[in-house]
Amino acid sequence: MADFGIRFFICNILICAIIGILLMIKKVLKNHLTSRMQFNLWFLLLGLLAVPFIPVRPVPFSQIFSLLDKWKNATSAGMETVTETAVNMEASGTARQMNDFALSVSSKTPSVIGLILLGIWITGIFAMLLLVIKSKTRLNSLKKSALPLQSREVRILYSNCLSELKIKKDIPIYSTAFLKSPIIVGLFKPCIYLPIHLISDFNAVDMRYILLHELQHYKHKDAIASYLMNFFGVLYWFNPLVWYALKEMRSDREVACDTSVLKLLSENDYEDYGDTLINFAEKISLSPFPFAAGISGNMKQMQKRIINISSYENPSVWKKIKGFTAFGIIAVMLLGLTPMLSTYAADQSYYKWDISPEKIDLVDLSAYFNGYEGSFVLYDLKGDTWSIYDMEHATLRTAPNSTYKIYDALFGLEEGIITPEASLAWNGTDYPFEAWNADQNLYSAMESSVNWYFQEIDRQIGVSALRNYVKKIGYGNENINSDLSSYWMQSTLKISPVEQVELLKDLYNNDFGFTLENVNTIKDSICLFSSDDRSFYGKTGTGRIDGQDVNGWFVGFVCTNGNTYFFATNIQGNANATGNSASEITKSILSELNIWE
Repeated sequence: MADFGIRFFICNILICAIIGILLMIKKVLKNHLTSRMQFNLWFLLLGLLAVPFIPVRPVPFSQIFSLLDKWKNATSAGMETVTETAVNMEASGTARQMNDFALSVSSKTPSVIGLILLGIWITGIFAMLLLVIKSKTRLNSLKKSALPLQSREVRILYSNCLSELKIKKDIPIYSTAFLKSPIIVGLFKPCIYLPIHLISDFNAVDMRYILLHELQHYKHKDAIASYLMNFFGVLYWFNPLVWYALKEMRSDREVACDTSVLKLLSENDYEDYGDTLINFAEKISLSPFPFAAGISGNMKQMQKRIINISSYENPSVWKKIKGFTAFGIIAVMLLGLTPMLSTYAADQSYYKWDISPEKIDLVDLSAYFNGYEGSFVLYDLKGDTWSIYDMEHATLRTAPNSTYKIYDALFGLEEGIITPEASLAWNGTDYPFEAWNADQNLYSAMESSVNWYFQEIDRQIGVSALRNYVKKIGYGNENINSDLSSYWMQSTLKISPVEQVELLKDLYNNDFGFTLENVNTIKDSICLFSSDDRSFYGKTGTGRIDGQDVNGWFVGFVCTNGNTYFFATNIQGNANATGNSASEITKSILSELNIWE
């Protein structure tokens, strides 16, 4: 939660840029969009303001239709039945056992800066809520003191306005001495409140315009906009550009209501409507109630509205078409920015996968995961296609744990720190696993996942060279900025299942450009089964935090006479999410797919 404070701060920088772009677009397209369309543009911003709080990563807009189509087709794929079939590693051939040993690490200490930012933000929200509660209390007091409208002339006029707008709902109207401006309040039970001074200075023409304006707020459900604006005003209390945007949205709402009233009038009445605003500019003021809508506004807003009224022309059909088209283009453009605003994406927690959706086949393998969260990714080398269960988790980056040792060993071979046959001497430290308490060569260290062996490789390589190697192969988020002995153990280095598979494919083809002999040595070190016609390679990994196994991996590839399949399975849970469990899930799926039996 502490990290949310930092990521939310980053998102606000992007939000400020988006607001600037939106204001520029509104200025450029001012003459091409109707006033109602300009007001509706702000709802796109409100949608973007909600994105940082969505607990899932938004799907890139370009993939939505393709993914929907793939999902539809996936339901008819040959995955209807599930059988828990273990892979037979004891068939005719050479088999090896891979032990899934893991050490526990302590929970990560929250970022101090993140905690401070989060604390300030929450404190500000409480302060804003107190102001909202205070305003709501004042509104309730006004409602209790208000009296049903007594003026017969105004009641008749109000009834005519309801009929003119074809509003059948009973909307009560009251008079009060505690208001300077007329307002309409309420989402489900709207009520109109008129200041007594407007009633005492009754003018039928002016009063009709005022009532029509208030009823337009009801007709266009502006109460919903009021609640949304106040909600995001509280959440973004610290962002002046958001507040400015919300102020502009309120101003555009009044302009849109003015335009709606003008549509009911003849051209000869436009000037009279503008005169009404001018005549009452000194008598009316901003509403003190955040959830109310009314005819009021500051002098700058009044000037904007007067200009709109004086230049108003009934929009032609062509202008409406252009407006809808422009609105659609802007909407698509802004929706395309939603993944950037996700607080999850801001943390680089997801791999931005650049691939044609046509190559992806979404499959439902939930029955194999036994309540675990996670994903299964399979790449068919010959068909150049991907089969993926749970796209969200397939691109979610998490700690690689012992699966990273595949590449760490490769770095050690490239540097000449280790050789296939030579052993590194045990330093005498008593480790919790007996297999670790002995000298180790590459094969024994890989088989028993001996941490100290790979930590010694890293120590001899050094941070600078290690960082270059990680960057060269593009390993996940490439972040090793933590303790050199544990950066891959539930720490800073993170990778997604999709990236695991891509790296295995690159390793298999030696796209890294490393010494071919070293690449083949690494393949041999993770070979679990080999025969004349097929081979099975794999490495497990388990993330253990405070004694609980929370992150299990099994990655590898299967070679047959006709094809090669690369896979990665990741499971996550509060306990018992181990590499062994991930390997059993993988074996069952591969058996069901007739890749390995």
